[in-house]
Amino acid sequence: DLGVQTILAPMVETGEQAVQVVAATRYPPQGIRGIGSALARASAFNRTPEYLQTANDEICVLVQVETPKGVENLDEIINTEGVDGVFIGPSDLSASMGHIGNPAHPEVQATIEDAIQRIVAAGKAAGILIADRKLARRYIELGAKFVAVGSDTALLMKVSDELARSFKDDLPEVARPSGPSVY
Repeated sequence: DLGVQTILAPMVETGEQAVQVVAATRYPPQGIRGIGSALARASAFNRTPEYLQTANDEICVLVQVETPKGVENLDEIINTEGVDGVFIGPSDLSASMGHIGNPAHPEVQATIEDAIQRIVAAGKAAGILIADRKLARRYIELGAKFVAVGSDTALLMKVSDELARSFKDDLPEVARPSGPSVY
């Protein structure tokens, strides 16, 4: 009701959960969203003509698949009416596959690549977050449409470290994880 038109729901593992996410974003009879639009920014406080009649068609629902169970049920998730795309969560996926902190592990990468190809083949938008440029380019080659290649916090940390070092040469180096980073 704040006017958001794209929803990204985390940790979706089944088609039933995907159905519930979509239902929560739709007004009846397609969903269970409460009718409070007269008080909502989404309708410009009831100034948007036909808001209730058009709102369901203007919502984009993206779900995050971040576990082996979610990957196992990916086909039913992507075939859920109202799911517009699937975002793969490489940090949680790698951790839940037994490779915590290692999204570049070959088993994790094979799972991610397979998932992206299945999402794209179903005609849905595939997405992922990965700061490793080589992996990001690979996902784009596979057809991923929304690829986050960094985060605001990582960029802020990098710039603030550089700024601090420009005034104080003896600052200790901050330990960074080795290998490809999600963030």
